[in-house]
Amino acid sequence: MSRRNVLVGGALGIGSLAVLPLFSTPGKQQNPANCIAPDMSDTDLKLIVSNWPEYIDIDDEGYESTSTMFANEYGIDLTYVQDVNDNVEFFSKVVNQLGTCQPTKRDMFMLTDWMAARMIQMGWIQKLNKANVPNLDKNLISSLRGVGWDEEREYSAPWQAGFTGIAYNKSLVGEVRTIDELLTRPDLKGKVTLLTEMRDTMGLILLSDGADPAKFSQSEWETAMEKLRKARTDGQIRAFTGNEYVNDLANGNIAACVAWSGDVAAADDENLVFLPPDEGMMVWADNMLVPNMASHQRNAERWIDWYYRPDIAALLAAYVWYVCPVEGAREEMEKIDPTLVDNPLIFPTEEYLAATHPFMALEEYQMREYEGEFADVSGG
Repeated sequence: MSRRNVLVGGALGIGSLAVLPLFSTPGKQQNPANCIAPDMSDTDLKLIVSNWPEYIDIDDEGYESTSTMFANEYGIDLTYVQDVNDNVEFFSKVVNQLGTCQPTKRDMFMLTDWMAARMIQMGWIQKLNKANVPNLDKNLISSLRGVGWDEEREYSAPWQAGFTGIAYNKSLVGEVRTIDELLTRPDLKGKVTLLTEMRDTMGLILLSDGADPAKFSQSEWETAMEKLRKARTDGQIRAFTGNEYVNDLANGNIAACVAWSGDVAAADDENLVFLPPDEGMMVWADNMLVPNMASHQRNAERWIDWYYRPDIAALLAAYVWYVCPVEGAREEMEKIDPTLVDNPLIFPTEEYLAATHPFMALEEYQMREYEGEFADVSGG
């Protein structure tokens, strides 16, 4: 399990059946200033957080987790739920409540950039009280500042970030360095998986054609889609998956795949290798968001400020092995595990980040078209 786990069986249903109507949201736009619940944080010491599976450190013998430390520090009754299994699936869980200004029964949830942007644009997310999150503005790393959909980070705070690249099992095949190799090499035929997340898979294919995933044309999209269709028709691709690819890769059911950085690292298998494709990687972040009608916003802001403490951020990063968004955590990591200080999957250098690319923000019609075309191939 990992932060991007997709329910087996459910993924194809979401891709082929649900995604098109899901994003048609006429009449569901809200004004967050008019969709606020009374904040009960000071009298009702509770906090309900939804996050991806296996995306936080846990209590262990002799180790107190950062979430337990938080609960003890503030005397908060924390409910931490691992129910964000996929961006689109989670959207379907809360769209009716958020679209009608009703409580989601959550004070915070974590979603990937493109979905966070979508919800902010719909007016479904509350603005943060900056006075309550001083560590966010003080310690957010420069590479995650100034995003176009939330330039001042008024509505969102990155939880962790990561990369999408190639993974292969070196006990089965030689090094796989490009997406074209993944999609055409004879020794990989039928032993390749790609990801159900459209932006990850298609972003890498666009890069392999020399296109910029952050700004591509319709013709470039069509060329990339045709490459994907051919690889599927030729039998090169075994399946489109969530993170279950890690077990298949380790067990030898597949030889290579499109993969997320932290998943491969967490597998702790010396035969599994994650590397940036020669043409570059995709980069993304998952973001902490306070939904409309949350009844414990102040406690949610306490959570954000807590995890933007460098010492706390370092403890979390040492466990999850994703890109830490907190300035100063690298220095704190020296005290926790010096072997991780120079790990580019946690603390990437500017040179490493230069090879990464975000995916273009899509208009409503593009989202429906591109998600639909991708679903036709991945679910076929």
